Amino acid sequence: MPTLEFKGKQFVYSHHLGVPFRELKVISDKSFPAKGQEPSLDDNLIIHGDNLEALKALLPTHAGKVDCIFIDPPYNTGNEGWCYNDNVRSPLMREWLKKSANPVDKEDLERHDKWLCMMWPRLNLLRELLSEKGAIVITLDDNEIHRLRGVMDEVFGEDNFVATSLWQKNYSPKNTAEFFSSDHDYVLIYAKNKSTLEMGSLDRTEAQEGRYKNLDNDPRGPWKTSDLSARNPYSEGTYPLETPSGRKIDGPPRGNYWRVSKAKFDELDSDGRIWWGKDGSSIPQIKRFLSDIRAGRVPQTLWFYSDVGHTDEAKKEIKQILDFETTADVFVTPKPTRLVERVLQLFTANDSVVLDSFAGSATTAHAVLEANKKDDGNRRFILVECEDYADTLTAERMRRVINGYPYTGTQRDELHRENITWSTFEKKHSKVLEHVASIENLQGHEYDKISKQIKDGVLTVTGERKVKGTAPGLGGSFTYCTLGEPIDIESLLTGTGLPTFEALARYVFYTATGQSLAKVGEPAPDGFIGETDLFRVHLFYQPDREWLRSNEAALNAERVSAIEQSSKSGKRAIVFAVAKFMSQKELTARRIEFCQLPYAVHRILGD
Repeated sequence: MPTLEFKGKQFVYSHHLGVPFRELKVISDKSFPAKGQEPSLDDNLIIHGDNLEALKALLPTHAGKVDCIFIDPPYNTGNEGWCYNDNVRSPLMREWLKKSANPVDKEDLERHDKWLCMMWPRLNLLRELLSEKGAIVITLDDNEIHRLRGVMDEVFGEDNFVATSLWQKNYSPKNTAEFFSSDHDYVLIYAKNKSTLEMGSLDRTEAQEGRYKNLDNDPRGPWKTSDLSARNPYSEGTYPLETPSGRKIDGPPRGNYWRVSKAKFDELDSDGRIWWGKDGSSIPQIKRFLSDIRAGRVPQTLWFYSDVGHTDEAKKEIKQILDFETTADVFVTPKPTRLVERVLQLFTANDSVVLDSFAGSATTAHAVLEANKKDDGNRRFILVECEDYADTLTAERMRRVINGYPYTGTQRDELHRENITWSTFEKKHSKVLEHVASIENLQGHEYDKISKQIKDGVLTVTGERKVKGTAPGLGGSFTYCTLGEPIDIESLLTGTGLPTFEALARYVFYTATGQSLAKVGEPAPDGFIGETDLFRVHLFYQPDREWLRSNEAALNAERVSAIEQSSKSGKRAIVFAVAKFMSQKELTARRIEFCQLPYAVHRILGD
């Protein structure tokens, strides 16, 4: 596979492995827990800190558990003024950065290399966090989209490319443009594993359902046909066929190929999935059942502002919630909530974990709460923001969205949108009207007015309410975190900045097994913290320097006996402790692998 080469790649290629683990520190007075609850790492999270280090800190708790990643990284236009400050150890890399411009600006001829150096380790960690059924969605423009495709093919695999959608971000052309008005951004989508990707759909329309018939009374229900032939060359797609009526077909239409092999065709035909026409003599077609497709419209790659919002809408949205002018200065091109809601509709279930490591104005978290309100879901968000406004802007927006915010004016919420033609409406108007009436009955009490209109082939139902004083909140909660000191050999030796038992348990479990630990209990006599299909993991540790230097911290015969008694499965045990009073030969005979603290942590964590 072709690879993308850029300056510094050899130095950042495995940089994510050397990033130290840090503990997530809960900041209670900046958190917004549910009433009567304490801030918890099991809640929605807003993390203030460098996103590379934050992603590494999330691995022990969320590796393979994030269902949807949405990021809006710097577009690298030369006007953002972002800084490349990853602590890459290579002297050559440091010398290069010392002599070049930082922040990155338009005059920097190496800004594309720096951007790729910044993105590479973060994409590697994001891939580790993504679940096997999940997807990563990235917004960009023409400055870096072609380079990002090359990097994503390397990190995620080119077979896991899903789509590149175009988002119409402007509702009118920019007359100040020199040549063309740039009216779109890209939405790049990759799966962790496309074969196991779980993807939703847009709302099914009456028109779509109308295309499905049941001409042969198939018990599987309505179906429509798709061509068996295609122009794409296929070496096994040139075989002859005989229709049920006895007609001979020498092969596919001229210039075409059958899109499946003869063996696959015979399998489909025996399963009643081939349509030969009413008289059994037509060119065969494949039957596609309504029951087999996702319960809605297949999404298209053109995302219009009328469906998912535009940048002006996003600016007004932020200003309305936060009520201060400087927002426009901080976020020149924010993303509208409706855009992220579209992403959530396609790539989340109602209990998914959603991650945004370039959080900015917290649009992703806002969209998660909106989605939860609409379908009574329990999606959780994780935001990471490195800038100083993480509390005063990112988290503050969420406090106001959750609890309500000062506002006087008219609020409008789109309650239903459906593509519809007049002929369809005329044919099935009763069903359409019944659906609109059900919306009015169920949600009418929340609004002063429910308006309906059909414009440009789209039926829209909108709820309007006049607000005087305070806009209603969406409900929810979050825990605000910062990043603690690195868990390294120096802290364990000196006793300064010692990690908690829970934090160290999560880290050693992840580094020993490559899996995240769902829950950590209290320290047990046998030190057990969790298990996988192959191992049981044990930790003997207290965040106390004197205890760590005492005999109490060592693995001894009593603890080995407790480990053996607690294991009923016969799995191998991995034990972390500062010392042992038994030989490794004896421990090996008892299926125990000893890892010494702090040296094992220092070694395993790749520091």
